[in-house]
Amino acid sequence: MIKTIKTESDYEGALVAIEELIDLDPDPGTAKADELEVLTVLVRDYEHSKCKQTLPDPVDAIQFRMEQQELTQRDLIPYIGSRSKVSEVLSRKRPLTLSMIRALHTHLGIPARALLQDQSEESLSQDNIEWDRFPVREIAKRKWVEVSYTNVQKHAREILQALLDPLKSQGSLAALYRTGEHVRSARPMDRYALVAWTARIVALAQQDPPEVVYVPGTVTSEFMRELAHLSTKEKAPLLARDFLKHHGISLVTELHLPRTYLDGAAVLPDDIVPIVGLTLRYDRLDNFWFSLMHELAHIALHFDDMAQGFYDDLDLKDAHDPCEAEADALAGEALIPQLEWERSPAKVLPSPRAAQHLADQLGIHVAIVAGRIRRERNSYKILTQLVGHGKVRELFE
Repeated sequence: MIKTIKTESDYEGALVAIEELIDLDPDPGTAKADELEVLTVLVRDYEHSKCKQTLPDPVDAIQFRMEQQELTQRDLIPYIGSRSKVSEVLSRKRPLTLSMIRALHTHLGIPARALLQDQSEESLSQDNIEWDRFPVREIAKRKWVEVSYTNVQKHAREILQALLDPLKSQGSLAALYRTGEHVRSARPMDRYALVAWTARIVALAQQDPPEVVYVPGTVTSEFMRELAHLSTKEKAPLLARDFLKHHGISLVTELHLPRTYLDGAAVLPDDIVPIVGLTLRYDRLDNFWFSLMHELAHIALHFDDMAQGFYDDLDLKDAHDPCEAEADALAGEALIPQLEWERSPAKVLPSPRAAQHLADQLGIHVAIVAGRIRRERNSYKILTQLVGHGKVRELFE
């Protein structure tokens, strides 16, 4: 039975198995050929994880940027806090706080991963987290954590540490900074709310994990089109969840938190189970299918960057981030191939009949076509009867 490579022993065993399979020279399409392909992918990924580029330590990274931009210690005061703090940080007597890391990354462009090097969880957890900035009341209201406190705000730290526990394998407090590196939104998103929501979807995914290991490269345009064909069936969103679980991907839903404006996200915890989280903030079938396909496109195209997560407000139509533009393109092509769209009457005639005609041709739900028409025309008052209002949340509740 093929399993994830986690140790050197697993790695050595996989190499032996690959050699034996190569000697057998299995015919393409046979079980042995498939086994050889999967083992090769797993070994390559393990070798990649063991050979990651060595990053400079935080102080070296800061000093390098100071030399590049001819900055003095005084120039760092706005980002670190005071002359004495700057001196202590550069002499390695004071660890960087998350607010310092955020400011140095945002204003000086120092890579976040470099600044996070050697930041122990203890140093990140004591003085540096502003616990009361988390949406504690909302977390307690939704019962994400068992709370017995009357004054939840006063006990924000205890509540959040319990919520963040599922992220321990990622280094939950380091994730407080990293979460949201890939954010698509026309409005500023609350980073603390993003971290809390991420912890919640990871916890939900862990409650009912896939029984198979995800194999990188599984999600392709053909895979996504096969999934889209399920959209015509009864309770299709639940069928989509089961289909993804069968291929090692968790699909979970959780309403967005205030000041996040999320439609969905794609994240990859350390256990290598890709998670697609959807908020269903628009309870419509067209929104469900495009949001799902967009996050799957991130898994297909940007798997190596998913540890930081992709967080998407899909109200922002024109994505300036190349990763987001790529995900939009793949999601759109998987649902409605551009060539089919160009030759369809639905492109020029925003009528229910034209929408249904194209949907029937492609074998997808008419809501998907109606959503494409509305988005292309930037008119959300047309075809409202076709987009499947109120047809998603009730399934997941």
